[in-house]
This record gives sequence, C-alpha cells and structure tokens, in this order.
Amino acid sequence: MPPRVREQMPVRRGGRLPRHVRVMLRLSGRGLPEPVCSVAVERGIGVPAGDGVTLLTDHYRPLIDGPRPTLLVRCPYGRGFPWDYVYGALFAGQGFHVVIQSCRGTGGSGGELDPFRHEAADGQAAVAWLRQQEWFSGALGTVGASYLGYTQLALATDPPPELQAMVIQVGSDDFHEFLYPGGAFALESTLTGVAALLSMDRGFARFLLAMTRLLRHLGRVERTLPLIDAYPAAFGRRAAFFEQWLAHPEPADPYWAPRRATVAAELIPPASLLTGWSDVCLDATLALYGRLRDAGREVRLIVGPWNHASGFNDDMPTVFGEALGWLRAYLCSDRSDLPQQPVRVHIGEIGVPGRWRDLPDWPPPDVRTQPWHLHGDGTLAAAGPPARTAVSHLRYDPAAPTPSVGGPSMDSRAAGPRRNNALEARADVLAFTSPALSEPLEIIGPVSIRLHVRASSPHFDVFARLCDVDPQGRSWNVCDGLVRLGGGSTAATADAHSGDRPWSAITVPMGATAHRFGAVHQLRVQISGGAHPRFARNTGTGDPLATATRLVPVDIEIGHGASQPCLLSLPATAGSTSPSAMVATSR
Repeated sequence: MPPRVREQMPVRRGGRLPRHVRVMLRLSGRGLPEPVCSVAVERGIGVPAGDGVTLLTDHYRPLIDGPRPTLLVRCPYGRGFPWDYVYGALFAGQGFHVVIQSCRGTGGSGGELDPFRHEAADGQAAVAWLRQQEWFSGALGTVGASYLGYTQLALATDPPPELQAMVIQVGSDDFHEFLYPGGAFALESTLTGVAALLSMDRGFARFLLAMTRLLRHLGRVERTLPLIDAYPAAFGRRAAFFEQWLAHPEPADPYWAPRRATVAAELIPPASLLTGWSDVCLDATLALYGRLRDAGREVRLIVGPWNHASGFNDDMPTVFGEALGWLRAYLCSDRSDLPQQPVRVHIGEIGVPGRWRDLPDWPPPDVRTQPWHLHGDGTLAAAGPPARTAVSHLRYDPAAPTPSVGGPSMDSRAAGPRRNNALEARADVLAFTSPALSEPLEIIGPVSIRLHVRASSPHFDVFARLCDVDPQGRSWNVCDGLVRLGGGSTAATADAHSGDRPWSAITVPMGATAHRFGAVHQLRVQISGGAHPRFARNTGTGDPLATATRLVPVDIEIGHGASQPCLLSLPATAGSTSPSAMVATSR
C-alpha cells in the first residue's frame, strides 16, 4: 500500500447529525442493528478534482477510538435525505468513516453535469484526498445504489490499492443498456430518472415538486411527437445530456465509450451485488455477476422481490444487513455474517408468500431447459411443434400503442406483478395458454423465446411476456423482454421487407426470474408489438427517435409449424418433472 500523506491541519470533529436524520434513527430502528457509536458530521468540505473543480463533500465520523475503515459514496442526487441517513448515519453508527461527495455539477459541486462522463477521474481525486486525511486508515470500501453503483464501477476501472470491498445496489456499468433495453428507448424510466437527476440535489422538497410536475405532464409527453419538443414539459426545462442520449441510440457509437465503466473483472475487489426481479438494472447486475464469477473474483448476488427503489423501504433491514455483513467481512476481517452460499434469491409465487433460497451459483447449476411450443390455435403445448403450419397475426398501431402493464419500472406503484387480463383481451396482443398444471413447476434462471416472424415494415418491435394464470383465471406477469428490429438501435435483425416479406427467426430474451407456478395454474405467453410507455413506441418508419412524427401501423405475423417452431425455453429446477407429465387435461 502506498504511503499516505498526513494532513497537517488540526482535526475538526464536526457537528451533530441533522435533525431529520436523528428523527429517522429513532423511528426506523426496528430490524436494524444497534449502532456501536455516536456520529458527528462535517459538511461542505471542498475536495479538489484533478482539473481544479471543487467537489463538495460531507464526512460522517464515528465517535469511537482506534482506526476505522472508510466508505466512499459519490452521488449526483445531493448529500441530504435519504443519503445522509441510509449511508451516512447508519454506516457511521456501525464504526465506519463515511464520505458522501456530490458529483460535479450537482449539490453545489463545481463543473457541469454530464452524466457518467467524469466519474472515473473524479473518484480517483476523491481517493487522493482521502490519503491526506489523518483519520484515513487505508482500508476503503464503496457503497451505493443506482447511479451511486455506477460511480463505484467507474472508480474500479482503475482500482486504487486501498479499495478492498464494493457494495453495488441496483446499479449498472453501462447505462446505455438502461436507456435502450432490447434496442428500444426506455421512455418512462428515463424520464423518471432524469427528473430525479435534475432536482434531487437541490433538496428532497424540490425532488417531490419535480416528481409532481413529471406526473402531471407525463402522459402528454409520452403521447406527443416529436419527442424533442415534448419532453421539456416533463422537466420544466431542456436537458442537453438527455438530447444527446436521444441522438446516440447505437451502442457502438463513440459517444458512449467514455460513458461506460468498462472494468477489468480480474482486478475488482470483493463485490456484493443487489438487485430485484422488477429492477430496471436486473440484467446488468446478473451480467456483472457472471463476469466477476468467471474471473474467479469473490462476489455475492442478492435478488429480491423489489423494483429499483422498493428494497430500501420495508426491506431496508435486509438490504442494510447484507451490505454491512459484506463490508465488515472485507474491511474489518469479521466474517461472522458472511453467508456460505454466494447467491440468494427470492422465489415468487402467486397467491402465497414468496421465500428466499440460497444457491451455489447463478444460474443454478441444476436447472435444465424445458421447452414449450406455441401453437397457432392459441395453446402453449408441452409436446412438440404443431404438425400443420399456421400463422398468428396482429396489427400494431403506434397511434394507439399496446400499453405496458407491470414489470420492471422506476415507479413502485406500477412495477412488479399486475393483472394482465385486460391487456390480453386487446386485439393487438396474442396469447398462448397451457392446460392446467397437475403439479407445481419451479423455474430459476433466464427465460427466452424463439419466434419466426415477418412484418409489413422492416421497422417493428416484438414484445414477449410470460404470465402465471391462477385458478380464478387471473393472469399475472412473471418476466418479459422486447427486441427492436430494422433501422435504428437493434438488438436483433430480421430480413423483413414489404412485398415478399421472408420469415426470420429471432430470439427474444425475456429476462430472468425465480418463480413457482402452483398446481392447477396455467402458463401463458403474450406476444405483441410493444409496451408503451415503458418502451418508446416504434413508429414503423425508422425515423430518428427525437424527431419522428409519422406513425405507420405494422402487421406482424408469427409462424407455427414443424419447420418454424416457436419455442419458449424455461429454466426448470431439478425437482420439476417433464412438462408433459405436469399438464392435466382440464381444470
């Protein structure tokens, strides 16, 4: 470890925690570990970045004897509530120095906000400043959620020798994938995230006002074209970086290279990764776990029944306890709370409480792919593909786009499992349903579907969703995914053209899940041409996202037959029998 330069200035002990933090500590202690010490805070410290910009920083000091590890939290959402409580007070009360720094252009820090652009260099500058502090022991960890996870990974692109542990919660190393999942723009989540980014650093009250404004204008913004003229109503202003995101949809565009945290997995310190089944960063978290595991790194994965923010509400004791155990293990050499299994997932089930399960890896090594075939008569069959050729068809009209219902979302009120019956009754949604199961079916892992498609335009989307239909006939979404075909940002390419319209085979990744279908339940697959406003509607024209105004309906066909099998692949656990043995003839 390099020698540290000791600060020559007298140590400033700092003041009391803000009143709202003290109130939160009194009101929310149930389920959280008791603090081991009192905490003082020094606020508004100016820390120089490499180019001379001043980054405002708060230091939460544990009032306890002896050297203590330090946690670095770099945040674009201000340094007040909830960060001062969730990270500052709670972790400092467990004996950690906690440094919360506002990213440049936010929370009073100098410079201009250009999301993702400067986090690697500014993180290194923060560590250089830490080395000069007399209280810095040389043991450094990082913790944080969402963008705060990205700042950790940006620092880890060139990990300083002091960095010994990371806790990345609902985060990503590549926010292009957040913005353009499957190649379609994540309209609703991006508008919500940008509204928070433009307001929260000015205080929680300003954030609430911004969210109120967003909700008031959201529906009109999502329906109005061109988007470049509609979106300012959602924020009350223009945002140059948002317009740049719209202008650069392609993942290979050079614009994104300096805005990715491309980490060398073999250099990453022990990392704990947390996400939820309805988190918009689920896929990114699972992919990062796989890269770290393949590189032989120490890594922990927790996937709960959460969306992007809900794990920090009622399940805060679980989220905080996982993070605290990891940081104690690798910063304090206390492995008493470190689990033996590296993966913990929550298994959902309709109508009954879910349950947690510890696993040796992700995906579990004992799962096996179970095939289900989509037939032209609307059935989902455990037997082979249909002997006769059939075609299912739908018309997607972007002027009346197929709506999104449930699933991954930034909005806790709309996320997760939701009733899908009204959606499935629409003429622009195809539904394929299995007979009732004679015994339960448990799936844990990634789900996908192979389809043979063609369309009246080369520019169209395919949205696929797996649902659980309960004995009362209520349909609940489990997992889903979308791919955009044709021009623009594409996750798959089809050779569909007007006129001859040849068939193309595509695979739609439908995300990952851990779910148990109960006996007498049915499986259902939905196929449609979109899920708006979760994904920006495909205009059917290939015109640029920001400036498109024309809307062209697209006829989409799905082929069924022995030579064109449409195949749903489910990751069944070892306890599940073959699908044909589980299917009853009737309810």
